[in-house]
Amino acid sequence: MAPEVRFHLLGPLTVTVGGRPLPLGGAKQRVLLAHLLLNANRTVPPGQLVETIWPREPPTSATANLQTYVWRLRRLLPDTLLRTHGPGYSLAVDPDAVDAHRFTRLVGDAKRADSPEVALTLLAEAEALWRGDPLEDLPTAPAWDAELGRLVENRLAAVEERLALQVSLGRHDPAIAELTVLLAEHPYRERLWQQYLLALTGAGRRAEALRAYSTARERLVTELGVEPGPELRALQAAILSGEPLQAPSPDPRPVRQLPADLPDFTGRDGYVRDLEAAVGPAPVVLTGAPGTGKTALAMHVAHRLAERYPDGQLYVDLAGTGTPREPAEVLADFLHALGVTGNAVPAGLGQRAALFRSRLAGRRMLLVLDDAATAAQVRPLLPADAGCAVLATTRGRLPELAGAKHVELGVFGEREASALLAGVAGADRVVGEPAEAAAIVRCCGYLPLAIRIAGARLAGRQAWSLRTLHDRLADESSRLSELRVGDLGVRPSFELSLRQLPARARTAFCRTAVLGAQDFPSWVVDAVLGREDTHEVLDVLVDANLVSLAGRDAGGQPRYRLHDLLRCYAAELLAEEPASVRRETLSRVLSVLLALAKTAAAGLPPAFGAMTGPALPAASPELPAAPLEWFTAERKLLAGAVQLAADAGLDELAWQLTAAAVPFYDLRGAYDEWRRSHLTALAAVEAAGNVAGAAVLHRGLGQVRLYHDEYEAAVSDMDRSAALFRSLGDVRGEALAVAGLGTVARVRDRPREALEYYRRALTGLEQAGDRTGVAQMRNAIGSTYALLGEFTEADTWLRRARDLAREIADPHREAKVLTELGTLHRDAGRLPDSLACLRLALSILEDLDDERCSAYALLGIGQTLLAAGEPVQARGVCDRALRVFRETGNRQGETTGLALLEQAQRRRSPSTATTRP
Repeated sequence: MAPEVRFHLLGPLTVTVGGRPLPLGGAKQRVLLAHLLLNANRTVPPGQLVETIWPREPPTSATANLQTYVWRLRRLLPDTLLRTHGPGYSLAVDPDAVDAHRFTRLVGDAKRADSPEVALTLLAEAEALWRGDPLEDLPTAPAWDAELGRLVENRLAAVEERLALQVSLGRHDPAIAELTVLLAEHPYRERLWQQYLLALTGAGRRAEALRAYSTARERLVTELGVEPGPELRALQAAILSGEPLQAPSPDPRPVRQLPADLPDFTGRDGYVRDLEAAVGPAPVVLTGAPGTGKTALAMHVAHRLAERYPDGQLYVDLAGTGTPREPAEVLADFLHALGVTGNAVPAGLGQRAALFRSRLAGRRMLLVLDDAATAAQVRPLLPADAGCAVLATTRGRLPELAGAKHVELGVFGEREASALLAGVAGADRVVGEPAEAAAIVRCCGYLPLAIRIAGARLAGRQAWSLRTLHDRLADESSRLSELRVGDLGVRPSFELSLRQLPARARTAFCRTAVLGAQDFPSWVVDAVLGREDTHEVLDVLVDANLVSLAGRDAGGQPRYRLHDLLRCYAAELLAEEPASVRRETLSRVLSVLLALAKTAAAGLPPAFGAMTGPALPAASPELPAAPLEWFTAERKLLAGAVQLAADAGLDELAWQLTAAAVPFYDLRGAYDEWRRSHLTALAAVEAAGNVAGAAVLHRGLGQVRLYHDEYEAAVSDMDRSAALFRSLGDVRGEALAVAGLGTVARVRDRPREALEYYRRALTGLEQAGDRTGVAQMRNAIGSTYALLGEFTEADTWLRRARDLAREIADPHREAKVLTELGTLHRDAGRLPDSLACLRLALSILEDLDDERCSAYALLGIGQTLLAAGEPVQARGVCDRALRVFRETGNRQGETTGLALLEQAQRRRSPSTATTRP
């Protein structure tokens, strides 16, 4: 058996064969091996290897020397690990044999672990792989900065995760000791401060926790010029106002009270996934009409989650539909199950609830509260520990249950309904009469309990055909008697419900189907009816259970929904209306949505190159929320609306809807939605020969492809946009497309080419009178001169851009210019001026809630701090920037940030380094 080969990058570079270190030769040969390991199982071209080994000036014999190093390594390494692929080389290794890759795998396994103890074991194994800074014995290679920065960052993130687990398990004192050391090295790492505050509070040191928050805030504000993030501020508020955290004390004796799972549980796959994801520290309330299978679903999900809650599961039938049980009585039962008996059980409800919360502290338990009557009945039964979870079922809603997540259970879909009927009545009978089986489940209204009863009747009457039962169910007047659901609340068929509605409510019900499977705001009912103030119509539909409340959106406005089955029925009714009525209804709804989107877009920071086109006439309601909140609430509706408009041949609406959303997409980094909606609309406008729409959409696509580093595709789209605008005689549109070509050239390190494009664009924008665009072009020209090292020219253009931005009252553009000026001052060695500009830019951008541009300002502050010899502070601000880059999928920003982290790590003072792994 061949000896085991292990490669170690997390510290000095070493290779062991059978546990013995392998001599690796001189520094350049070791750099070669390190680069191949960082790119394990990938072919590396020789030019990249030469640049890595000789980062400044490679000798004329570099290629020959490289071949020599490869030959020596091949002789050193066992087997045929070092391979040649054409002119390039690769190192073929098992990823688990490389400590860096093994570390990544172990951390991933820990995230997927079934229990915190297993996760802690895996994280400890991962941390033990570290022997120092990655490749600390080798010269710095710029090509490694991003990858080594990512490794260092992931190491700290793993330490944070381990400490969070320790704190959640009540191991506060060792966590406090380690956090004290780590915060000395990473004083601006906010998640470490969060865990420190949690550990101190959990250890009963609340006053120290509040002092620690004050220390953290003082350092962030005084030394970085930024306030603590929202998570840290929220934690301080919770410590000030809430009860002290209790140290968990897991009990090894699990409680298992769940009733048996249904052996023939059928369907509900989506609900099962949603509930498994939702169940956690916040209570989950499963609501629905009688007979929808709330209890069966809750039991099924609880059994699937049992391993996640190893300390046990508590169950109670609260009898909400009969004589509701008193919470004090239920608490006594729970306390008995937890080992509290006799006089140890307090007399009062409050004392029992307090003891119950105390007994659950530190445990990971699941509580299933079945058939709850009111929130008052549930509230005393809720644990306080984040390791516990509650899943409650109820016929009615419990909106007053603070912090709860609500899941409304509807009827079955046709496939699930047929599967349940087959499972109870016999699959062979359903297969033999598929049309009759489908008719039976339709007659049952797809209600699970009704279908189960129908199946049981068939199972007990083998002589019946499915046609026989169908005939008996076909008569609406006797259907409930046949199904014998009675007080379980099987409702009349949809047709009977609809016949009881006023004419306007019936019309509104069927026409809301124009939006497809979408939640919608209340104004949609006004739009489909073509009139205002139709709130009473919506109230009638809600009261009839034909439309349901779907919660509130980000702006606090109520949202409404048609259940899938009801929506399909409404769509059938809508299909009976003339095609002209259906098209007019859809156009009216989408026109109102477009008018609202344009109003909201005007309130956001401008996105350069965004063009929304001429406004369409529409009766637009007042914007119900702040612009950013409105877009957040309607982003799904907008995306669906673009598809609906495209499918209906409403090409002008399709492109204007997606173009109106560009400022929001740009602000929030929603690049995937941006791309999808633009491609959908582009197909529609090209089919219709809509040149103006195609010009705008190609400009937008070019911008989002630039953000994704797809440079060739971006150039193609920008070129196409410029040509189309030119054919229309649209000077401004062409200038904006040309400006986009300049940005692509600048990003591709072609500054002279970029300047040519920018000057062309500036001329066009000045001719068109677009002062905002002119300010942007001055900014772009100035930053490009800075890239060329022509600082005087750069300073002139940037100051002109800043002055114009202030003149036209465009704070967003001013902040962007200030960011560029900060970079210019840093490159010129004026570090205090650089920090002043960047901090002012950050303040403006945070006020505008622009996370993406704020991240770039933070990155600039970090680069200036590093240049000023403050690597620890640089890491602090860079950490916050990286979080945004990752959330928005900004690969270029993340790579730059990781490289900065690695540079800061290498320059940190040895006296502040921790010796812990």
